[in-house]
Amino acid sequence: MIEHILDKAIDGQRLSSADGLALLESRNLSAIGDAANRVALRLHPESYRTYNIDRNINYTNVCTAVCDFCAFYRSPKSDEGYVLPRDELLRKVEETVALGGNQILMQGGLHPHFKLDWYEELLQDIKSHFPSVNVHGFSPPEIYHFTKVNKLSLREVLERLQAAGLGSLPGGGAEILVDRVRREITRGKVLTDDWLDVMRVWHQLGGISSATMMFGHVETLAERIEHLERIRQLQDETGGFTAFICWTFQPDHTDMSHVSPSGAFEYLLTQAVARLMLDNVPNIQSSWVTQGLKIGQLAMLYGANDMGSLMIEENVVAEAGTVHYLTLPQIRAAIEELGYEPRQRDVFYQLVAPELERSAIEANLRREQTPELPVISA
Repeated sequence: MIEHILDKAIDGQRLSSADGLALLESRNLSAIGDAANRVALRLHPESYRTYNIDRNINYTNVCTAVCDFCAFYRSPKSDEGYVLPRDELLRKVEETVALGGNQILMQGGLHPHFKLDWYEELLQDIKSHFPSVNVHGFSPPEIYHFTKVNKLSLREVLERLQAAGLGSLPGGGAEILVDRVRREITRGKVLTDDWLDVMRVWHQLGGISSATMMFGHVETLAERIEHLERIRQLQDETGGFTAFICWTFQPDHTDMSHVSPSGAFEYLLTQAVARLMLDNVPNIQSSWVTQGLKIGQLAMLYGANDMGSLMIEENVVAEAGTVHYLTLPQIRAAIEELGYEPRQRDVFYQLVAPELERSAIEANLRREQTPELPVISA
């Protein structure tokens, strides 16, 4: 019986790890989803639900780590490796701004040769051309990799990147924050404590970040809960996570293609339990990029209060064969169909000024009326 656990969460009491595991094991999606929606309504009683406009720019696919779940990376010796020319990268930012975007999500592989000054110059170039754009960049595995390549402390690396223009850190590369899982599915990549320490130091420097979870592969249900507990513990300490996003493993074209993909039930159940467990993380973001429009919309009734990003470009998930493309009118309509006003936000979850929001809507409508739509992958 899970009713007493759900009542605790609805009343604002903290759930234990045992509580969270009991919820996942119950498989009672209806009751858990209802409780997650109630908690979301308590935390976000506003008449609106939010979305963002940004672009995922993968500046390189060259990576020294070997991740069995990744279809995107190429080894340093591969003929398919690339590094985006700087003018092309800046053009991508310019296109994003023209469509009303206020942020770019910038991530890449663990390139073996680039020193820290290369990344500093990259940030400075972006900020000099587009000073108002937030660079949401470099996941914890990348940051940890920078410390090793440059033989610098974590704090110095983050301080230098922050001074060069880095605005916030994405939660990429978390997968499952349990070392047993990480050792089984990846080699040459940061382990749990160091992933968390990157976020800890960044938060100590006044930075904000998102937290993520990619599940549905080799982890147990208890390990999903352990992941949520580690995020919650760090948030108690620093308060630097603005949002949590989870999605199911996409196995196609990976070395784990034999793993049966998790479906919508597992996604909605896990997200709902995350909303109940993460009582100190203010926002839960839907993952329509992996789930599609209808499940992404349904996620807004299972604990999410944010529809995620328009995602003008996405490459990593697309390489695994999952390509869901939504227009801005579709995202806004999905929110309106649930009875909420759709509002554009920034990385801090602050609402964009109405005149800027209207300008973005008009720009995206013009884009949809042209025969050549922007690609979801490069």
